[in-house]
Amino acid sequence: MTQPRLLGGRYELDGVVGRGGMAEVYRARDIRLDRIVAIKTLRTDLARDQIFQARFRREAQSAASLNHPNIVAVYDTGEDLATGVTVPYIVMEFVDGRTVRDLVAEGHRLLPERSLEIIDGVLRALEYSHQAGIVHRDIKPGNIMVTRNGDIKVMDFGIARAMSDAQATMTQTAQVIGTAQYLSPEQARGERVDSRSDIYSTGCVLYELLTGRPPFTGDSPVAIAYQHVRENPIPPSRVDPDVPAWADAIVLRAMAKSPADRYATAGEMRADLQRAASGMPLAAAPPTRLDYAGYPATQRMGGAAMAGPTSQIPPAEDYDYAGAGYDGGGRRSLGWIPWVLGLLLVIAVVGGVAYYLLGSTGKTSAVPQVNGEPIALAEQQVKNAHLIPKPVSQPDPTVKNGYVIRSNPAEGDNVAANTTVTLYVSSGPAAVTVPNVVGQQQNQAESTLTGAGFRFSVRTDPTSTQPSGQVISQNPNGGTAPPGSTVTITVSGGAVSVPSVIGDPQQTAINVLTAAGFQFSVQQETGPAQFANGTVFNQVPVANGTATKGSTVTIYVQNGASPSPTPSQSSPSPSTSPSPGSSSGPP
Repeated sequence: MTQPRLLGGRYELDGVVGRGGMAEVYRARDIRLDRIVAIKTLRTDLARDQIFQARFRREAQSAASLNHPNIVAVYDTGEDLATGVTVPYIVMEFVDGRTVRDLVAEGHRLLPERSLEIIDGVLRALEYSHQAGIVHRDIKPGNIMVTRNGDIKVMDFGIARAMSDAQATMTQTAQVIGTAQYLSPEQARGERVDSRSDIYSTGCVLYELLTGRPPFTGDSPVAIAYQHVRENPIPPSRVDPDVPAWADAIVLRAMAKSPADRYATAGEMRADLQRAASGMPLAAAPPTRLDYAGYPATQRMGGAAMAGPTSQIPPAEDYDYAGAGYDGGGRRSLGWIPWVLGLLLVIAVVGGVAYYLLGSTGKTSAVPQVNGEPIALAEQQVKNAHLIPKPVSQPDPTVKNGYVIRSNPAEGDNVAANTTVTLYVSSGPAAVTVPNVVGQQQNQAESTLTGAGFRFSVRTDPTSTQPSGQVISQNPNGGTAPPGSTVTITVSGGAVSVPSVIGDPQQTAINVLTAAGFQFSVQQETGPAQFANGTVFNQVPVANGTATKGSTVTIYVQNGASPSPTPSQSSPSPSTSPSPGSSSGPP
């Protein structure tokens, strides 16, 4: 029998559980601590390359410094001599679960709520690593694990770098490091990156979880990277109408081209996710300074940056005008200079105001067609037209929540650049009163809710002793809600008390259960000796408990008890004294 491969005299390899671009991952057993671990080894063909060796060791250093429940833990590192090559390895926590990539590849449609839970775990991990000064730089579905318990684990800090590293750009030997479908624009351009690059990649993952496809696709990594730099993602709700409107705002903000327009921290993005999950308004509207052409947004320079060192202007008489038509004794009066300077100042101010109001070209812009568009996309289109969007929410019974009803000025109108365009955004139909259906029978409650314009979902409480089918609670419980929203009603399963039939003959027990409205099942078994044959010695559900009327009660009937022997008192043997005429001796 072949002996399993042993690393470091301690780790017994079981089998390959994953392969990546630069490493293989094994399931292994730590024979010293008797626990299952995962071991990542650098591919043998890459182990000869010092660059890959350095990257692999950097992963170990980066990950080992992070101790967080949402980050795969690193236990140990070492090196193994394989076929004459020193191969480094990392011993990690073994995660019993699947990658998000596997879930998406199998066509699993994740509900927005579950997508939020996954991204919340990713952001918790990033918030911790960013506070430690480490950028992951390769956030993607394949590096996110979902355990059997539903916990989220981020792994593979193989290209992570310290944010303080002055050389932490994303190019190496003229190649972009990372996965093309989740690259930030600055990664694709080979520029220096910081924690906001991870925010962008997380936005790409959220986009894919919500829609089932990445934001950009192409025939080659270069084509995809180009789209990250130059093109706008289609809002998720345009790909899948079931995606809620808040998802557009969060995804598009996270995927802003300029890092300055994204969430500043993972914690800020996670806070917006939590507000969305609880139905609260988002703290931040969709990005308002996006440059969707891929160039950095205009930045306002601080006063210190604009001002040079202060110097004193010498008085006019200190200037030498010789050779300019003036002589020392016949200098002309300079009283006109303040008037000229004042006029120039007025011209400059008026010109600056005109530049601000009309834009650098002085041209007008047409208000784009935004009616019926999601607000995030509408704002983007208005900004692309060099106009300023101003969303205003109002109820509308016909336009979907989060979509534009109309604009003012109206679409197609020609206006000066930088004009404010008011976008009237539907908040859905005006809220109506939720009827109280508690106490009604299920079919009546359903009719009441449908008649009021609501949808409904039904849950059953099998432990409730209220009459079967009666509504015992509802959510929301009164108040108002938008028509078309769902009201969840909980109906009673009609639980009743289970009669005790312990000790009853089988037929008697059956009669009692049937009269109480239960089905029955009979099991013939050997029970305690004190129960006579044919009597019930146990029942499930237990006596005097509750169960749904019409459910089955199993009774266990004695079939192996033996009659207990009647104890008898011992008596002396009959007398053997000889009867008359008999003899006790030999004849």
